[in-house]
Amino acid sequence: MKNVLLICFKEFKSYFVSPIGYAVMALFALIFGITFYTSTSQMVQMGFRAQMMGQQQPMSVNEMVIRPLLGFAGTIVLFLVPMITMRLIDEEKRNGTIELLLTPPIKDIEIILGKWLAALLLYVCTIGMSALNLAMLFLWGKPDLKPVLVAYLGLLLQGACLLAIGIFVSTTTKNQIVAGGVTFFLSLLLYLLSYYTEFATGAFWQALNYLSIVTHMENFSKGVIDSKDIVFYLSMIFFSLFLTQRSMESLRWRA
Repeated sequence: MKNVLLICFKEFKSYFVSPIGYAVMALFALIFGITFYTSTSQMVQMGFRAQMMGQQQPMSVNEMVIRPLLGFAGTIVLFLVPMITMRLIDEEKRNGTIELLLTPPIKDIEIILGKWLAALLLYVCTIGMSALNLAMLFLWGKPDLKPVLVAYLGLLLQGACLLAIGIFVSTTTKNQIVAGGVTFFLSLLLYLLSYYTEFATGAFWQALNYLSIVTHMENFSKGVIDSKDIVFYLSMIFFSLFLTQRSMESLRWRA
């Protein structure tokens, strides 16, 4: 565990030696901030219109603002994950330092977990910035906290899943652009599977629908924790890291 933490902290610091860490957090903060401003402005305008028309229909901050915002945050993640993972392994191979990393008596799984946890830590810091915006809603209103926490749990699991896929892709090429492009393609595919199979019938199409990250994020966005969704994300993380370990063993053998 000591080696995992050492690699994790070293890799996490390296994100901020280069512009990647700052770029990821700034991009997310900018896009989410603009969307937050737009969503809250629309809600305020709807409230004014309702008052002018003499309507006293209560509006739910969770349903009108928070839930769509966190759902949109899951979409932004598709573009950020490739930026986080594209350099994890392939940069080591491109710079010729992968041999040095594989030479010491450090297990492959320790290298993989250390780099994956560093990427996950940057991801948590990034989506955590959205909490600063949502905190304003809790200061001026009374949203329900439980669905918000559950939605963040879903975002965490979804991000951890996509990051695990990204680190596997990173072990298969020396080109960061290729790694980022393939990771984005796979993430987008898993995102769009639910739309392709939404109205399809049959076991095959249902199986494809089950593989969609959107399908398993729906319950979290509603504030519902379902064990099948947690099992799906954990299984995808385990399977992706398992493939990464097999790929790393191949690199060690060739080194």
